[in-house]
Amino acid sequence: MPDEALGATVETTGAEAAEAVEMAELAAATAVEARAYLDAVTEVASGQMGSTALSVLLLAVAQVQVAGARLGAVADVVPARRFEPDAGPDPDVDPVRASLANVLEGLDDYAEVVDPLTDAALVRGALSDDLASVAADLVHGLRHFERGEVTEALWWWQFSYLSSWGTRATAALRVLQSVLAHLRLDVDAETASDAEFDALHP
Repeated sequence: MPDEALGATVETTGAEAAEAVEMAELAAATAVEARAYLDAVTEVASGQMGSTALSVLLLAVAQVQVAGARLGAVADVVPARRFEPDAGPDPDVDPVRASLANVLEGLDDYAEVVDPLTDAALVRGALSDDLASVAADLVHGLRHFERGEVTEALWWWQFSYLSSWGTRATAALRVLQSVLAHLRLDVDAETASDAEFDALHP
């Protein structure tokens, strides 16, 4: 083999190895964020979070959106196999969905634009549906990751982020921020004045 060809082969192999390391690190980081999101949503669904539930959800959704943005920013992940391997049945998220709807009663339903670019029609959305849908997509990818199918996990997380859970997480984040803003800012002038006085005179 000519020296030039050998050098090109070594360079290509090195680049492929570096890319594999980067992909493995991205998958591991995404898995950490996915588990953190699932833990937070499950804890809120248990009904034990009290007044901190909305803040916990806001942080959890915002953090997992950062993970999604990283997936959306990288080049398309191409799995080695043409067909997705069967990772077994995913856990049923319907109990979590129902529990979240109970915890978020009175705040769950909202109006949503179908697509800001192609369809401005308003439809009904539900925060509990969004949170559970994101959880289902993340769990599916985690099952691949835990079986050592790193590329499959990344492919699924990236594909489902762009097609499903990214949109659902974006909607949930906007609703959570809006709810918190209304709770904290929609107060009468006297209450706001008392709160300001208390803050300035501890």
